[in-house]
Amino acid sequence: MAGITTALTSVLSRDAVAEPEAHHLTGITGRGGGVGRADAVVFPSSPEEVARVMSWCYANDVPITPRGGGTGLAGGAIPLDGGVVLSLERLSRIRQFDPLLWRIHVEAGVTTGAVHRIAREHGLRFPPDPGAAELSQIGGNIACNAGGPHAFKYGVTGAWVTGLEAVVPPGDVIRVGGPIRKDVAGYDLKSLLIGSEGTLGIVTAAWLKLIPAPEVELPVVGFYPGIAEGVAAIERILGSGIVPAAIEYLDGTTLGFAAGSFPIEVPPEAGFMVIAEADGAAEEARRIQWELVETLEEDALRIYAPERPDDVAELWRWRGGVAFAIIAQKGGAIGEDVVVPLDRLGEIAEETLALGERHGVVALSFGHAGDGNIHVTFLHVPEDEAEAERVHAATAELYDFVVGLNGSLAGEHGVGWLKRGALEKQLDPEALVLHRKLKQVFDPKGLLNPGKKA
Repeated sequence: MAGITTALTSVLSRDAVAEPEAHHLTGITGRGGGVGRADAVVFPSSPEEVARVMSWCYANDVPITPRGGGTGLAGGAIPLDGGVVLSLERLSRIRQFDPLLWRIHVEAGVTTGAVHRIAREHGLRFPPDPGAAELSQIGGNIACNAGGPHAFKYGVTGAWVTGLEAVVPPGDVIRVGGPIRKDVAGYDLKSLLIGSEGTLGIVTAAWLKLIPAPEVELPVVGFYPGIAEGVAAIERILGSGIVPAAIEYLDGTTLGFAAGSFPIEVPPEAGFMVIAEADGAAEEARRIQWELVETLEEDALRIYAPERPDDVAELWRWRGGVAFAIIAQKGGAIGEDVVVPLDRLGEIAEETLALGERHGVVALSFGHAGDGNIHVTFLHVPEDEAEAERVHAATAELYDFVVGLNGSLAGEHGVGWLKRGALEKQLDPEALVLHRKLKQVFDPKGLLNPGKKA
C-alpha cells in the first residue's frame, strides 16, 4: 500500500513514524535470514498506541512485525515482505517495583540488564540470563521464552512471568495473570503468549517474579581431552545429587575460538570444557563447589575454581562473549538451539562434528548442557553462496537427527523465519493442525509476524 508512513501519522504522532533503517530489517548476525523489507517503522509509547497501530493495520490488511532489541537468532524480528515494523523500545517504563514482595512490573522495552540491575540493587535477583542483556528486551525474551546458562536450576523466562499485558487482533489490550503467583481460573492464555514469537499478540508489559539474590556464586571449570571425558563429567554431576545453578559445555572447536580471552591459560590439548556453578548461602555454596571439584576432576586436564567476585564475573563475561567470538571467525553463523535428552549429549556433540565433515563446513556445539539445550552452529562467509547452501544442507540433516533422538528443534531462540517448516518434522500431523488453529483464533487474517513460528 502506497503512503503507509503518511497514513500512520493519523494514529501516531509524526515523531513515532519513520522510514525503516537497515537495522530494522535484519538480525544481529546478518546470517541466513537475510534482509527483509518494510514500508514503515513505528515507535509507540503506550499499549494504547500499540492497539491503535494494530487496529489500523488490521483494517488495511497490513502485516505487523514486532521488534524488541533485535538480538534474536532465528529471524523472528525480520519483516518478510513489507508492512509495518513495530518497535517496542519506547515502552521502557518500570511501572511498579515491590522489593519486599519480590516482584516488578515492567514494560516490554525494558532491557534484561536493567531488570538485573534493579533487582541486584535491592538484594534480589531476576534469574533468566539470556545473552546480550544490555540489548535484549523483556518483551522479546518473553516472546521467545529465552533461557540462559542458569536455566538449569531456575528455569527459562516464562517461569518468572506471573502476568502479561498484550495487544491482540484486531487491536484490543488484554491482561492475563498479574501480580499473583497462582491462577488456574481459565485456560492458560499467558503461557500461550509466552514463546509465541509475536504471532498471537504483542506483549506490552509483564509482571515478573524475583528471588533473594544468592550470597555467593562459585563456578568450577573443567578441561578435558575430548567429548567422551567431558560428557562423562556432566553425567557424574547429574547423577551425584548435586544441584548446581548451571551446567554448560563448549566443544573443542568452540573452545579453540574463545580460549585466547579466557581468564587463565587453557591447556593446549583441551578438547572439551565443562562449566558448573554453585550458588546460595556462603557455607552451602562452598560445600557444593568443593563437591563439584571432586566430581569434575576425574579425567580433567585442569580445574579452575575462582572464588573472588571479580574473577567469577570475568568468567561469565567470557562465557557471554563466546557467541561473538564464533561469529567473528567468518562473519556468518547459523546457530541452532536444539534440545536433546540428557543421555544423548555425547551423540549431538559427535554428530555436529560429523555434519561439518560431511558438508565441508566448520561445525561446533556449546551451550546449556544441564537442560540439554545445545547451540549447534555452522559457520560461513556471508557472501559465499555455495558455502551457505552446504550449511543449509547440514542444518536439514541436524533437524532429522534431533527429531530421531526425541528432541526439540527450538529451546529458547524460537522458530522464527530461519527454521520455517521445522515444526512439520517435530509435531504429529494432528498436533500441527491444532497449532495452526490456535494461530487462526488469535490472528484470523494472519497479519501478526507472518511466516514465523510455522
